[in-house]
Amino acid sequence: MESQQQVNQGLGQIVPNAPQPLPPAGIPSVTGGVVVGVDNEMTVQFELQHLFDKMKVVRAFVFDVDGVFTNNDLLVTEAGEFLRTMNVRDGQALKWAVEAGYPIGIITGGTSEGVKRRFTHQLGISEYYSGVKDKIVAFQSFMQRTGVQSTEICYMGDDLPDIPPMRKSALACCPADAVPEVVAVSDYISHLPGGAGCVRDVIEKVMKIQGKWPQY
Repeated sequence: MESQQQVNQGLGQIVPNAPQPLPPAGIPSVTGGVVVGVDNEMTVQFELQHLFDKMKVVRAFVFDVDGVFTNNDLLVTEAGEFLRTMNVRDGQALKWAVEAGYPIGIITGGTSEGVKRRFTHQLGISEYYSGVKDKIVAFQSFMQRTGVQSTEICYMGDDLPDIPPMRKSALACCPADAVPEVVAVSDYISHLPGGAGCVRDVIEKVMKIQGKWPQY
């Protein structure tokens, strides 16, 4: 059986006779950018079914910050401050997930007070872990405090420190520009890079599959 990375790199559109219809948003990044052929059609169907099953069991989300909510760039001011930009739609998706009852965890190695205020005060995230050197410790704390199991968590990260909690999660996700080692352990690779809506991408797909995405 091909790995998820191989499926991502070697396939293109989803075959029309897939055993289960796609969610409304579709899952373009799972199949990469090449047309599906006879030899890999069944592999695509199996991988997609497996991915849908993982998305259906998600009860909580955990995210890294830099490289996921941001594009990894830092603007350094003359005063020595580090400035980042974040995607507003990612924040809106977080709010909808919180309102739908999903526990949300933020685990970051950074210590920015501005970033902390963004998540805790503006977006209502109570499980915020900053200055983290070993993310698996914070991941375990999140599970203990929220009562969710690792088999119910969707984790999104982009760099090597994220790999241990990703391996323990039900659904491991990453932005399109994550490092190759993270891509290799991911179940779902967003077609969007960090800071450009990849968080909303994964939240939207999970909530739509579970019938919890807001309707207007």
